[in-house]
Amino acid sequence: MITKYGYQTITLIVFVLFIIVDIAIIQNNIYLRWLLIGLSTIFLIFTLNFFRDPERKTPVSEEIIVSPADGRVLLIKDVFEDKYINEDCVQVSVFMSPLNVHVNRIPISGTVEFNEYVTGKFLKAFDDKADKENERTEIGINSVHGKILFTQVAGFVARRIINDLKMSQPVNIGKRFGMIKFGSRVDVIVPKKWIVKVKPGDIVRAGESILFGLK
Repeated sequence: MITKYGYQTITLIVFVLFIIVDIAIIQNNIYLRWLLIGLSTIFLIFTLNFFRDPERKTPVSEEIIVSPADGRVLLIKDVFEDKYINEDCVQVSVFMSPLNVHVNRIPISGTVEFNEYVTGKFLKAFDDKADKENERTEIGINSVHGKILFTQVAGFVARRIINDLKMSQPVNIGKRFGMIKFGSRVDVIVPKKWIVKVKPGDIVRAGESILFGLK
C-alpha cells in the first residue's frame, strides 16, 4: 500500500524517470543505455519503498502512548515543557532513516489542543539541538490522562513536513495523520507520571510500539 501523501511526489518522479528512460533507449552506447535504465529502476524502487504504508495493529488501551513513527529510539531525557504541558516532563526521540516507513500516527486518543508550525534550521536529525532549533510541527493532545506533546522535526535531508491535524479535532490512537519526507525524527514529551517503556537503541514501529505506560 502506498500512502496518499506520496502520490504527487511519485507522479513527478515517474514522469522524470520516463523521460530519462526515453533518452536511454535512443543512446548508441549500450553501456550508457543500460546504466540509465538501471539507475532509473533503482530510484523508482527506492521511491515506492519510501512511500509504503503498511497496516498496523494498535494495542487497545487508554493507559499507553505508542510511537508516532517507525525508527530507532535516539534519546531519552528530562525536559521542562513550557509551551503546552508546562511542567517537568520526559522526552523520547525516535530517529527515522530514509529506509523506514515515514507515515506518522497518533500516539494517544484525545483532542488536539495545540498545533503549531515552527520555522527553523535543518540540523542533522540526531543533533541534540534539533528539537529546539529545527523546522518542526508541534502537536498537543489532551487525553483522559492529561496532556502530551509530540513534534515532527525536519532534518538535514527532510525538508517537507505533512500534518493533517486541525485544532479541536478528536483523534484516535494509531490513526495516520501525516509524514516527514526523506528521514528525520519525532519527539514525544509527556509528564513524569508516565513510565518509559523503551531504551535508546530500541527499534519501534508507528502505531504499535509502546513508548510510555501508566503501569
